[in-house]
Amino acid sequence: MEDVLEVYQRPYDAKRPVVCLDEQSKQLIRETRRPIPATPGQPERVDYEYERNGTANLFMTFEPLAGRRRVTVTDRRTKVDFAQVIRELVDEQYPRAERIVLVMDNLNTHKLSSLYEAFAPAEARRLIERLEVHYTPKHGSWLNMAETELSVLSTQCLDRRIGEKDDLRVEVAAWEQRRNTAKCRVDWQFTTADARVKLKRLYPSIQAG
Repeated sequence: MEDVLEVYQRPYDAKRPVVCLDEQSKQLIRETRRPIPATPGQPERVDYEYERNGTANLFMTFEPLAGRRRVTVTDRRTKVDFAQVIRELVDEQYPRAERIVLVMDNLNTHKLSSLYEAFAPAEARRLIERLEVHYTPKHGSWLNMAETELSVLSTQCLDRRIGEKDDLRVEVAAWEQRRNTAKCRVDWQFTTADARVKLKRLYPSIQAG
């Protein structure tokens, strides 16, 4: 926990940007009947019946100090999907960074070894050398600011029926553009000193000898 909190205290450095990564799934739901549009004094009416159309996965990369995020919609959440997101992060989002300081949880696919399952060894090693990884502790996913941003996405964009992956990509891209244009950031205030007081119960008890 303190490792991640110390990362969040670092000043902004374009050569070593702090980026948080997380993911979540989205159930795709089709309407079985056309919704009745809203009219003055009457909200939109949607039939309670629906048709499930599988799921999609959303990878969120979020740079909190710059107010920049990117959401990638994939069919699955495999190690290869994760590796592709990492290559996009390194080569497309931050090609000029010396090292990307990456904060993420310990999900079984979120391992640097996943890169070797997607790419040739030399390519996997090239990507790994561009990363400085910090994992959130078990049961400490709240420390990952990408999780906070996914919560905002769910509230502002995904809290409704979306039936097709292409529609999901369009809606998420529009949300992403609005948030990036506004440079929405996270003002993280929780520090290591706070943790040692407020989360004292999580620390081992040392008995005087």
